[in-house]
Amino acid sequence: MMHAWEVARPGPIEREPLRFVERPVPVPRSDELLVHVRACGVCRTDLHVSEGDRRLRRPHVTPGHEGVGVVATAGEDVRGFAAGDRVGVAWLRRTDGVCAYCARGAENLCPASEYTGWDADGGYAEYTTVPAAFAYRLPDGLDDVASAPLLCAGIIGHRALLGGPRCRRAAGSTVRLRRERLHPRSGGPGAGRHRARVLDP
Repeated sequence: MMHAWEVARPGPIEREPLRFVERPVPVPRSDELLVHVRACGVCRTDLHVSEGDRRLRRPHVTPGHEGVGVVATAGEDVRGFAAGDRVGVAWLRRTDGVCAYCARGAENLCPASEYTGWDADGGYAEYTTVPAAFAYRLPDGLDDVASAPLLCAGIIGHRALLGGPRCRRAAGSTVRLRRERLHPRSGGPGAGRHRARVLDP
């Protein structure tokens, strides 16, 4: 058994929508890792899920998509990971791998995408699972707590730097990122979200 936080009744944080529970340790699927969570950051998306701003996709889900931990065990089809490896668990959990978006490296737009802490239990628990293809190897020199936010905001910034001709920079070059609020009318479904812009150093 393990301890976890689950969304018991979505609502304002002041009404304590999360409940601390005891539940069985999850069993990884054949392509997944079982991760012993050592730290997990708090992202605004976790609050959206907990407060009901995002409709729950499964009842009593455990939020948390900035998870850092070590591999406890791996499914039988997993190669390249072993018990004790340090990994990160991020928001994007699974895609179909064959759609036009996946083929061009924009898997975050895959219509079959699944998300940690929304479609499947996340890192606000002692253990969580992650498909090995979506687990991030983490360097030993970076602290667990310092690593956690990199699994959300850090990935977004990294993708922005890889994104287009204006973003391509020589290795070792310095850039500044600035958050810009999208105008609610121009933001479409993402109204109120932020984007990053690469500025010249």
